[in-house]
Amino acid sequence: MRVIRKTLDMTALAPQLRRPDPNALKLILERHQRFVEGRTGGKRASLAYMDLSNFNLEGADLTEANLTGVNLTGAILTRARLGRAVLFGADLRDADLREADLQTADLRGACLRGANLAGADLQNCDLRQGQIALQDRKEGFRILEHAERPGELNFAVLSGANLSGAQMTGTSAMSTDFSDANLSGAMLGGARLVNARLDGADMSGAELGGADLTGASMARTVLIGVDLGFANLTGVDLSQALKAPPRAVYIDDLPLDDILDNYEAFCASGGTRGSVTDMKGIDFRPIRHLRSRKMSGAVVPGAIFFKLDMQGIELQGADLTGADLRDCNLQNADLRGARLMDAQLTRADLRGAKLGPLDIGGGRMLRTDFSRANLRGANLGGAHAPKARFLGADLTAARLEGADLRDAEFEA
Repeated sequence: MRVIRKTLDMTALAPQLRRPDPNALKLILERHQRFVEGRTGGKRASLAYMDLSNFNLEGADLTEANLTGVNLTGAILTRARLGRAVLFGADLRDADLREADLQTADLRGACLRGANLAGADLQNCDLRQGQIALQDRKEGFRILEHAERPGELNFAVLSGANLSGAQMTGTSAMSTDFSDANLSGAMLGGARLVNARLDGADMSGAELGGADLTGASMARTVLIGVDLGFANLTGVDLSQALKAPPRAVYIDDLPLDDILDNYEAFCASGGTRGSVTDMKGIDFRPIRHLRSRKMSGAVVPGAIFFKLDMQGIELQGADLTGADLRDCNLQNADLRGARLMDAQLTRADLRGAKLGPLDIGGGRMLRTDFSRANLRGANLGGAHAPKARFLGADLTAARLEGADLRDAEFEA
């Protein structure tokens, strides 16, 4: 068997790639919808080796569809459902895949150069390199390769995307934007992440053996359980990178638990009992949880609460400027009048939280201030946030269903 290796642009394969009739494509999608829903007349969509470049497939349900070797360059696939779809060797250059569902999709050998996958769900997908051999009567078999490198993510946008557990061994993702993405447990051994932006990304438990991170920006990146010993970190910005929490925190020889107990006693007694201790920049993660704790007026700028359960906590009038509240459970928390400027609240759960103004008497009030805060992917469903300030805040992909935002202040 002869295998001929040729590097070809997908558009050069016109004889193999079929441009479908729009009506025929509509029928294929309708039958596939019946297949997904288990209805009669359903048939799994097979769009292998089709030329769907620049097609509008926004919101299309292609769950488990066969898209092997398909040309989707420049296609619109915003919020499309592609879970468990086979996209082996697909050309997705410059495609719009924002908020698309690609869970467990087979993307081996796919080219995603310049694609926009902001907020997409790629949990447990396979992004490793792969190749397709096409049968050729004259030349035997020939390897189908893209004009760009297969398995490439260079210059793609994956900000806020969910890549937890993704298979990305050997992937080329140079100058790719992974800011605030979830890369926990991702397999990135030998990946080329030169000049990649990983600011605020959660890389907990990720495999980075032999990865090239030269010039990457990893400010505030979560590196819990990550071994960087065999990675190339030349010129990497690791400022404020978050590593494993300390086993215990002591302030003035007192354990943090006692500090919090004293503060709660101080709040409950109006200052006649307990005490107040400086807790600026404290790492609260050694505390098992902060559910329903009373920390009204606490001054904790720059504190670390990453992934803590803070459901029902009382933080009225608290100073949380620049605090790390990523992935925290803040359901039904009382944050009236709190200062949350520059705080990190990526993926935080604020459902039902009290975020309105705090009455401090004499006709005065303190407004909850989220100015310049990062609320990417946060859930504010049913939150009470009248008059809250969101000036310069990042609310990309935030869920606001049922939130009370009357007279809230946003940037014009």
